[in-house]
Amino acid sequence: MPADRATSVVDLGALASDGAALADKYRTAAPFPHIVFDDFLLPEVAAQAVAEFPTLDSEQWNSYVHANERKFSDTNPETWGPTLQAVLAGLNSPDFVAFLEVLTGIEGLMPDEQLEGGGLHQSIAGGFLNIHADFTVHPRRRTWQRRVNLLLYLNDTWQPEWGGDLELWTRDMQRCEEKVAPVANRVVVFSTDPESYHGHPDPMCCPPGVARKSLALYYFTVEAAPVVRATHYRPRPGEGIRAVAITLDNVALRAYAAAKRRLGLSDRSAGRLLRRLDLARHRRRGAGSGSGPPGR
Repeated sequence: MPADRATSVVDLGALASDGAALADKYRTAAPFPHIVFDDFLLPEVAAQAVAEFPTLDSEQWNSYVHANERKFSDTNPETWGPTLQAVLAGLNSPDFVAFLEVLTGIEGLMPDEQLEGGGLHQSIAGGFLNIHADFTVHPRRRTWQRRVNLLLYLNDTWQPEWGGDLELWTRDMQRCEEKVAPVANRVVVFSTDPESYHGHPDPMCCPPGVARKSLALYYFTVEAAPVVRATHYRPRPGEGIRAVAITLDNVALRAYAAAKRRLGLSDRSAGRLLRRLDLARHRRRGAGSGSGPPGR
């Protein structure tokens, strides 16, 4: 991959020149190592990436609809515009990955060209993602331990009253330590482990035609004996009956993750499976209460 891929989309020289200070800020951040960059992409690249972001009326979107999330994803870069493809290439390039290694202190990072669980994401009104720690091992590469997340927000406008802030929670799940608004051209980088809890758990109230849009990229290291765990959702203090649904959904997600690893399910197939499980749960609930499933 050409060495100029990263510098064509970000000012990598400026980032690298502050590498030591940024690494110290990253390492000491609470509740777990992370950092937020504003104005991350070069201005003209950011503007074009926002303009190219595909709408939900196109066919490439996979939907994830279950008790713990309501969102859509597109993991096929061939359906993206040229600027979004260039951003992906730049952020997966050797030069940028080398910067991430300095920033995070994690050697041997590798990008995921398959975009498992990543790619373009968007959520509309009512969308949410409950607080969770991410899956720990790549479903198709058994020795790949997930180590770093990069989230790039690509909303052309965003109002605080719409919600959707990324929340970073303490490892004991007692409080939200930091909130990050999903404003345009903002990036969050954070280390992933079994207790790096994050999400945007409250259903959003953005107006029709507005979506929370992002690009999610994950980076891995090869480990001899990685600990395998599916994405694990946690209820917040005081969530009451909602905590039961969150906990029960974890059981289904563990089974789904195991099936995905063993059977090689695609994201589209996985999305259909999760929707069926969610509909079945609502039908059972409706049969007991006389009410039907909620509107989609």
